Amino acid sequence: MGRGMQRAVWYVLAGIVSVQLGAAIAKDLFDRIDPTAMVFLRLVTSALLLTVIARPRLRGRSRADWLVVIGFGIALGTMNWAIYQSFARIPLGVAVTIEFIGPLTIAVLGSRRARDLIWVGLAAAGVLLFGFDPTGVTLPGVLFALLAGAAWAAYILLSARTGQRWQGVEGLAVASVVATLVLMPYAVARGGSTLLLPDILLLGAAVGVLSSVVPYSFELAALRQLKPAVFGILMSLEPAAAALAAIVVLQELLTPLQWVAMTSVVVASVGATRSGRSRLEPVPD
Repeated sequence: MGRGMQRAVWYVLAGIVSVQLGAAIAKDLFDRIDPTAMVFLRLVTSALLLTVIARPRLRGRSRADWLVVIGFGIALGTMNWAIYQSFARIPLGVAVTIEFIGPLTIAVLGSRRARDLIWVGLAAAGVLLFGFDPTGVTLPGVLFALLAGAAWAAYILLSARTGQRWQGVEGLAVASVVATLVLMPYAVARGGSTLLLPDILLLGAAVGVLSSVVPYSFELAALRQLKPAVFGILMSLEPAAAALAAIVVLQELLTPLQWVAMTSVVVASVGATRSGRSRLEPVPD
């Protein structure tokens, strides 16, 4: 492996650590600020920074350009809102593990081999194992994680389409603004005057940088060197990183059976990514 690829691998790993550390810090603040309001602060931060960086060109855009990026923004906002609602109800590592069902499904659908249904079965078994040891797990938390996974699947598909119509990070910047505007009325109602507290604003900005700006920048740099399949396999480490971040920041421990369940989903994600990677590559119009 050349130096460029080694550096790219470290970029991905650093991005994973950053996003899960941001998630753990956010959850630690849920006793002071509503999860919806925290998501809003995260989105505001990323929208502002990405807009300054990208300076997206808005004039001359077609109706199709706007429909794609608005859909992308709704998927982005739903994904972030739902997973934070899940964090508030179940352990961080469990929530991220269940959320991974979304991209795993996309990977499996990209394969035409019947044997790849093994990965579906393995992932399903992992999720079901949480039911056999429901320590700290609630049904609403699981349902929110599944919603986040569905939104993540939509995000993956719309990301490719957005990349075809908007250059660089222009599409992500506009989508972040869309997500922020959609969530704003509900977030303001839930957060109220808490959103004006200087320390909350500062911490919300830090979460936005850790959970959105840093990981996306690292992933963008890594993808210039790594094949999508390698990138997908590395991203499959997200659940384990989430569990470790929860241990360090929140002292939130998983039971042995929950670790087995999480490992099953991670293995399924790695297998499905290797088999169905072609589906994740952009499809020309």
